[in-house]
Amino acid sequence: MANFELNFTILFQCISVFFQNAIEIYSLHVDSMVTSRFAHTVITSRLVNKINESQEAVFEVELPKTAFITNFSMSIDGETYPGTIKEKASAQEQYDIAVSHGQSAGLVKTTGRKLEQFHVSVNVASDSKVTFELIYEELLKRQLGKYELLFKVRPKQLVKHFQIDVHIFEPQGINFLETDSTFMTNELTEALTKLQNETKAHILFKPTIVQQKKSPELEETLLDGDFIIRYDVKRDVSAGDIQIVNGYFVHYFAPTEMSTFPKNVIFVVDQSGSMSGRKIEQTRDALLKILEDLRPEDHFSLITFNSLVTEWKNTLLQATGQNVESAKRYVKTVMARGGTDINNALLTAANTLDKANYAEILQAHSISMIILLTDGVQDVEIIQQNIQKAIKEKYVLYCLGFGFDVSYKFLEKMALDSGGIARRIYEDSDSDLQLQVGFYQEVATPILKDIEIQYPENSILELTQNNFKLFFDGSEIVVAGRIDNELDVLPHTSNLIFKEEANVREKEKVFQHQKYIFGNFIERLWAYLTIQQLLEKSISAQEEQQKNLQLARALELSMKYSFVTPLTSMVVTKPDDQQKLHLANKPTESGKFNLERSYFDLLDFQVSDLSSSSNFSLTGRGFEAFHATS
Repeated sequence: MANFELNFTILFQCISVFFQNAIEIYSLHVDSMVTSRFAHTVITSRLVNKINESQEAVFEVELPKTAFITNFSMSIDGETYPGTIKEKASAQEQYDIAVSHGQSAGLVKTTGRKLEQFHVSVNVASDSKVTFELIYEELLKRQLGKYELLFKVRPKQLVKHFQIDVHIFEPQGINFLETDSTFMTNELTEALTKLQNETKAHILFKPTIVQQKKSPELEETLLDGDFIIRYDVKRDVSAGDIQIVNGYFVHYFAPTEMSTFPKNVIFVVDQSGSMSGRKIEQTRDALLKILEDLRPEDHFSLITFNSLVTEWKNTLLQATGQNVESAKRYVKTVMARGGTDINNALLTAANTLDKANYAEILQAHSISMIILLTDGVQDVEIIQQNIQKAIKEKYVLYCLGFGFDVSYKFLEKMALDSGGIARRIYEDSDSDLQLQVGFYQEVATPILKDIEIQYPENSILELTQNNFKLFFDGSEIVVAGRIDNELDVLPHTSNLIFKEEANVREKEKVFQHQKYIFGNFIERLWAYLTIQQLLEKSISAQEEQQKNLQLARALELSMKYSFVTPLTSMVVTKPDDQQKLHLANKPTESGKFNLERSYFDLLDFQVSDLSSSSNFSLTGRGFEAFHATS
């Protein structure tokens, strides 16, 4: 049995509550419950207007892009104004009417590479009190072997009752726990308490006003920066861990101590004129570091393009020290000028891999990938058709879009068609780190390929995605579904080492009587994961009817579980004497989903069962595991 360190973290919200003029925040609480990787966060802020005239209170919270808002309300002198989640077309219609009467404003916008900002304001009468409450949920994604629970704390004033209260429950056991902060002082450290046992942890940060002060003489707060929680989870079963609550299950799979596949990677780099200046400098810096990270068994090549396509070599070379140094010398000469011929650059990359395979240069059990970096795309339909034919299912394409002039939606579709991913690289001082650490290191160590997970036939309903092209060391596969109530035992075996059974009833008892279990959390986790995967599948759907069915099912689940997704909106009303209507939409990296009202009218939402039945078998490079799942 192997225990391995899983630095478990949530990328969390930036708490940023600004109250102008004489508005006093007398209470700001952040309560977070993390149960088996599913995070439920409630931010509650209470304030009072202490002067003799009305003032505007602005409430701002930055939350992860991967989170779904589930509820918002504001209470003014005992009167509550709740948010209502509606299908986006209906909400937009209501919003447009309000706009025509000058009674509306948007609530959510993207604020950075990982965060989006929720913003609402309200006029507060003299001596009146207001309470804001925002709730959101998120399934934590494992990246580079860790999860991070990160709070960006920015109240902008001293707060009488301030606290961050985090409860963590991991049935697998907590192996390691630590906290970190960018603003912590000796005085603030005294306000931090940590309690931990085998499966639970409680972190409470509750500084007094005196502890919050920069100095005794100044009414300025020290609370401005990051508050971070990291912890590890014990893993005793290589074939993964299954957890069950009220008829729904989730299975986490993250094997360790497996050998890494050799990679065949071609870097296709845009050196057109639009990449000039800081972009091309940071691209060169990142490539130099990435080349140093190549393993001796890897093969690689470089292609740069503007109006012309230039190959460093016309084949792939093994990543020996000599070849890597030669490639680094070439990278240092790359300059930005000319136009952008992405089509021929990608076709050249695919052809180079084809020739290397034909010549048997590459190892039999290796992973071939193309990594594209560009800041602009033209003639997207022609490129997409050509690349789809050239790559087919032979190679994985990763698309990195630099800045906001790039057609990100096109890059995303092209990547998803091949089983890859797309990322936006933000023009910032750390763009080179975004390329190297934020992206490349995540895909640098493939340890399984062509993974398929199956469960007992006729026992599993509404299964999430259960096949995966690649699995990288430091990541995690998550599968969830609904189980047949008649199933009592989960056979759980691996043709490598493990053979065991998991008792459904015993698994269900794990979560009983736990005070930090919020409702049917695994059911909500299943819905969250299903919605995200349906939205992703709709991007790469080949048939319009298939896309419509996927979006319809995602909308149905968004409405049922009250998630603000790209298909829904939250309508927030205000008191009668103020702008009456606000609309909270979920931003997407590629812009809006193009949904027409008539599209939804044509659908009756009778989507066929999205479940996959059959046995739970997990296969990949000779590895096979069977899970019976209830």
